[in-house]
Amino acid sequence: MRKTIYSGIFILLFLIIFGCKKENNKQDISEKMEKIHTSDYGVTPKGDSIKKYTLTNKNGMKVEVINFGGIITSLTAPDRNGKYEDVVLGFTKPEGYFNGNPYYFGALIGRYGNRIANAKFSLEDKAYEIDKNDGPNSLHGGKEGFHTRFWNIEAVKDAKFPTLKLSYTSADGEEGYPGKLTTTVFYTLTDDNALEISYEAETDKPTVVNLTQHSYFNLSGNFTKTITDHALQINADQFLPVNETLIPTGEQKAVKGTPFDFTVSKPIGKDISAEDDQLKKGKGYDHNWILNGKGLRSIAKVYHQGTGRLMEVFTDEPGVQFYSGNFLDGKFDTKTGGKNEFRTGFCLETQHFPDSPNQPSFPSTELKPGQKYQSKTIYKFSVKN
Repeated sequence: MRKTIYSGIFILLFLIIFGCKKENNKQDISEKMEKIHTSDYGVTPKGDSIKKYTLTNKNGMKVEVINFGGIITSLTAPDRNGKYEDVVLGFTKPEGYFNGNPYYFGALIGRYGNRIANAKFSLEDKAYEIDKNDGPNSLHGGKEGFHTRFWNIEAVKDAKFPTLKLSYTSADGEEGYPGKLTTTVFYTLTDDNALEISYEAETDKPTVVNLTQHSYFNLSGNFTKTITDHALQINADQFLPVNETLIPTGEQKAVKGTPFDFTVSKPIGKDISAEDDQLKKGKGYDHNWILNGKGLRSIAKVYHQGTGRLMEVFTDEPGVQFYSGNFLDGKFDTKTGGKNEFRTGFCLETQHFPDSPNQPSFPSTELKPGQKYQSKTIYKFSVKN
């Protein structure tokens, strides 16, 4: 009799505890999913619906992403007073993104980030001609690169932090590139105010791949102000000089003694107007730095003294393209009023080197069937007093 009673009590306790755990698990998942909010963003001229996904961490930091181009339309970061403000440039209306997005604001870039000389390359003794959209060269995957494609987006339910999974399959021959390329990108917003971006890709034919993210940052939170007062440090002893069309010459030049030395933090504007042939060609900084070290490591820091905002960049890539917004020309309204004028945003695009398919001395960007392309970059935000 006692055994029966004890057994009954045990079973009842088990059901109560199990039920509570199950309910708590449901609550945890529910709370996690509430940190990713989906809303309508706009409609393209073709009638395609654009969705916006808002990730929010426990601190109130937000990252907004749309399924068109995998574009980051907004990213907030705290200042020294705890005020969160948007720190990435973008358009005020959806039309700005699907009507060309000439600056590539916030977009995922592929198949090949940066430039390929004369819009052609050879792979396994076969020549390929790709889209020519930057003078004689191909830039950022061509006119209809990944920044113009609709990505399938879904929330990752079992992730520790709010995470979006973006996927896109590029057909064999798209923009002239060989092979069907299946690409997956994860955007994760952690509770230490870091945006983690993980890239994966697989192909069914030999091809070249160089994926990156093209957000423009202005840590002041006021997009009418220039970024020349931002202090930048890049962990790189060399950079790649370029020719008149911004294609690397093949030389790997030491930064020491040049305006390209950011091994010690200095304002972006300190040397940007120096009498230097490379600065004239780029109309400022628009070059690839050869990063020190290997594996996932800290490669750059940017500090804005006025707000106290600090952004640190981590990557496992061999290079970073630092671009000082030299082609921003005031044609579009900013999200804070005024226009996106000359040098009101900067980019730190982690990547392999420009024109690698045509330069054997550069790290290879070739991807073969059976291999998996993998890369990771983190933009982490904090405050420095």
